[in-house]
Amino acid sequence: QVQLAESGGGLVQAGGSLRLSCVASGRTGSTYWMAWFRQVPGKEREFVAAFDWLGGNTYYIDSVKGRFTISRDNAKNTLYLEMNNLTPGDTAVYQCASKGEDRYIDPKIADEYDYWGRGTQVTVSS
Repeated sequence: QVQLAESGGGLVQAGGSLRLSCVASGRTGSTYWMAWFRQVPGKEREFVAAFDWLGGNTYYIDSVKGRFTISRDNAKNTLYLEMNNLTPGDTAVYQCASKGEDRYIDPKIADEYDYWGRGTQVTVSS
């Protein structure tokens, strides 16, 4: 089992920045994928960014490319999402997800992930 705990959300004005953190605990040694998703009430969960330990690749949804950066600190078992130039359209609950299987997946598909955090609220005011 892996437990994920997000932090770093908050209220920020448009154009501002936030850094989200996701700390993994438990059986983290077999984690091969980690990702950030976001969800707005009444809408489907949306993929934001992912990192894979198999190839060291990063993946982003088009709307955040150039503004968001996903990174990880292996020593701290922590995944980060640096978010810059935020817009009201980025307002959502951001969740961290992980997968403990060493095969390539489509990182945009939420059902591929085994573990989820509870999320952290990001609100961007205009």
